[in-house]
Amino acid sequence: MSLTAADIENAAARLHGHSVRTPLLRHPDLDARCDARIWLKPECLQRSGSFKFRGAFNALSRLSPTQQQRGVLAWSSGNHAQGIAAAAALLGIKATIVMPADAPQIKLMNTRALGAEVVCYDRYRESREAIGTNLAEQSGATIIAPYDNYDVMAGQGTCGLEIVQQLQSPPELAGQSAADATLDSLLICCGGGGLSAGITTAFAHYSPDTQLYAVEPEHYNDHARSLRSGRRESNPTELPPSICDALLAPAPGRLTFPINQTHLAGVLTVSDDMVKEAMRYAFRVLKLVVEPGGAVALAALLSQQVDVRDQRVGVIISGGNVDPELFANIISKY
Repeated sequence: MSLTAADIENAAARLHGHSVRTPLLRHPDLDARCDARIWLKPECLQRSGSFKFRGAFNALSRLSPTQQQRGVLAWSSGNHAQGIAAAAALLGIKATIVMPADAPQIKLMNTRALGAEVVCYDRYRESREAIGTNLAEQSGATIIAPYDNYDVMAGQGTCGLEIVQQLQSPPELAGQSAADATLDSLLICCGGGGLSAGITTAFAHYSPDTQLYAVEPEHYNDHARSLRSGRRESNPTELPPSICDALLAPAPGRLTFPINQTHLAGVLTVSDDMVKEAMRYAFRVLKLVVEPGGAVALAALLSQQVDVRDQRVGVIISGGNVDPELFANIISKY
């Protein structure tokens, strides 16, 4: 199998009426600060609070009646969990989610509130894949991986397809010139690589001249190292903690990496301090609540990890499911 633009178009048709067609946002302060024209895609406004609903709904809607009856199982630090739970509730499917015990409480609470059964594990001593696979074998549930699944990637790719469509036919962007119908570059938040794989596949077909960059947390730069070596590199088991809980995948996905290796122009990395500053900026200036993992692309832009002067630049804000106490602590330190 592979991932194609047609797969993404079909996913968009399935998602129509279920997902939010999130807007493209501009702000004069952001343009002036970057000396560029910036478009933000705020997936923090998506159903379940992140882009993950797109892939989850597309994957679940593709299951056979027998598979739907037996239920689904997923593992996630929180956003895929909520996406699966929300999609399963809409489709009447039982969902079991394996989540780290130290996941943000808001993600644990929201997943349970959406009707999913949550099984917690110790992310430092136990394997979520092993736990999930064992549970699925016992129940007959279908495993929906958070990124290594073509239907999930196709759903995530609808975020990129929307950007292309909104730039080319933008009634909400009155006064935009024809020169703004394409982007020079696009920054994408990256954990396991599913969002990057979906979006880069869409852009490779519809906007092939756009330079595509994934953005990772400092120390958890497995994609950057993998692109340099030409093979999938894992993160060391002992690393400094990061507030970007949504992006701490152990390695690039087996299915996602070949796609990203083909289409990415590069990978940028940002520190927790850069992420915190981006979260403050999003709240203070843009009036957006953004979680740490959802802010890495904005952090790369604001900290000038890539030269965007005089360019047309897109930035994915991938999620807004941040723990209230953590968020309050971060934004209070201007």
